[in-house]
Amino acid sequence: MSTLSTQPYKGTRDYYPADKRVQNYIFATWRKVVERHGYEEYAAPMLEPLELYTAKSGQELASEQTYTFTDRGDRVVAIRPEMTPSISRMVAARRQELGYPARLYSIANFMRYERPQRGREREFWQLNTDIFGVEGVHAESEIIGLAYDVVKAFGASDDMFVLRVNNRKLINYMMSQYLGLDAVQSHLMVKLFDRKNKIPAETFRDQAIDILGEEYSGEGVRKIAKLIAAKSMADLPEELKQSDAVVEVQELFTLLKSAGVQNAVFDITLMRGLDYYTGTVFEVFDTHPDNNRSMFGGGRYDGLVGLFGVEAVPTVGMAPGATMFQHFLESHKLLPVLSSTTDVCIVVPSQEGLEGALNFSRKLREEGVNVEVDITGRKIDKQIKSVLKKNVPFMIFVGNEEIKDELYVLKDIASDTEERLSFERVVSKVRARRGAQQDDEFAFFE
Repeated sequence: MSTLSTQPYKGTRDYYPADKRVQNYIFATWRKVVERHGYEEYAAPMLEPLELYTAKSGQELASEQTYTFTDRGDRVVAIRPEMTPSISRMVAARRQELGYPARLYSIANFMRYERPQRGREREFWQLNTDIFGVEGVHAESEIIGLAYDVVKAFGASDDMFVLRVNNRKLINYMMSQYLGLDAVQSHLMVKLFDRKNKIPAETFRDQAIDILGEEYSGEGVRKIAKLIAAKSMADLPEELKQSDAVVEVQELFTLLKSAGVQNAVFDITLMRGLDYYTGTVFEVFDTHPDNNRSMFGGGRYDGLVGLFGVEAVPTVGMAPGATMFQHFLESHKLLPVLSSTTDVCIVVPSQEGLEGALNFSRKLREEGVNVEVDITGRKIDKQIKSVLKKNVPFMIFVGNEEIKDELYVLKDIASDTEERLSFERVVSKVRARRGAQQDDEFAFFE
């Protein structure tokens, strides 16, 4: 019989307590920001009919990256690769009962069968936020402003990230009117632009020529070079400035500046690969040289709710990923020191004192203190070594003498100091330590 592997399934992660502390810190910060903006939490099933994704998410995601199987009822189902189709289904089902604008969020896990690499896993966690029922650019401004606040909530400065913005209406105009491409060529060119920063410049040029066709490739490549060179809307070719989408983008930037978002820039090459986007698209990029990449993005998708046989509902959303966020925080040294959720470990010098230590622990728990007791009967040095591995703030020595005198030795592990304290002083000391840690973690919200 072969030995079972201790490794998780390829592209997934095990989350030990130290890993969960980081993940929970990210989740808690996300939750605080979006709820302060008036977003309410929802949840959806892990499994959906495969057709939910083939309808609009794009063939690559639905056919090549989705985990699918046939269930016992002979239904073809998929483990959700994203949340947007699910929340669109939910809104369609309760469209008459929701109050608009409907601001909704979830924090959930997803699976995609793709090549694992840094920041990209087969199982991943995301914050999903969407605003339903607003047609104008105020909705885009709100979601992009929310993205800005989410990043800033972790202590980031404006120079640590940049928000890149484009518009799918402008992209469509660019493909059909400026480059003169048909529907098939436009689709291929959008996908190519979406990969532009992930492939060599020569490969991008060669693939663009293939899409343009030999006869038109010379002029087409020159036009594409002008697009790539444009660093602002003022740099766009005159033919593109005739698009109504340009006015929409200009209005959006005016709103963003009024909202205090100063690090948003226009990027004509930004595509966002998913097929369902219909208007503004944006991505948040990390500027750190060790992690210079897109962190997350979003945009307007007005058509998905209408796929369920009801009237379309205009929608804008975004989806930050937890792993990408963790890399951002680590690159910029923004992660706080996160202690165990256990406040105190009780070390029992002798088995005779165990009953008293257990009674003492119950009293602490009644006061809201998170406490564990070493019940192993091991020698005291082994108990101490075990506590030090757990990243717990405090250790208390509770034996017969301490119970008799009602004075307990509280050791602050970080400062390596000890005090003999009454029960009441132990409780107040622990509460103060916990409050100080929470203040450090969520200073943005004070």
